[in-house]
Amino acid sequence: MKIMVAVDGSDISVRAAKYANQLARKLAKPATIFLVAVNPEPFPGVATRIGKETVARIHAENHEQMLAPARKALARSAIEVREMAVTGEPAEAILAAARTAKAELLVMGSHGRGSVKGMFLGSVSSKVIAQTELPVTIVR
Repeated sequence: MKIMVAVDGSDISVRAAKYANQLARKLAKPATIFLVAVNPEPFPGVATRIGKETVARIHAENHEQMLAPARKALARSAIEVREMAVTGEPAEAILAAARTAKAELLVMGSHGRGSVKGMFLGSVSSKVIAQTELPVTIVR
């Protein structure tokens, strides 16, 4: 089974990665976990002002900050873990990454770094649920 986990560096996204790992260990067939980190595109004109190389460096740094906590949490896992660092609108990019990886399940936190904790289902989670036919597990 291919399990896509959306991560943003938050504690809740690490919990989602750990949940996916526990689930994968219980499966009869070997599973692969895909950690996907999405960095939004810069505002129009930013790349022109600061340069494409600077934008690429900023994206790389942001992706590393998003992936590192989940990577550390799964470091001793016997499950195969792959990483995907993408840019774009978060919900659309998560769904595109899931299609690319041929994911069979999406796992994500109920809210990310920018949400009011515990109050509502996050906007990215809500959009992903509304726009996919894949099963989605929301971790709180």
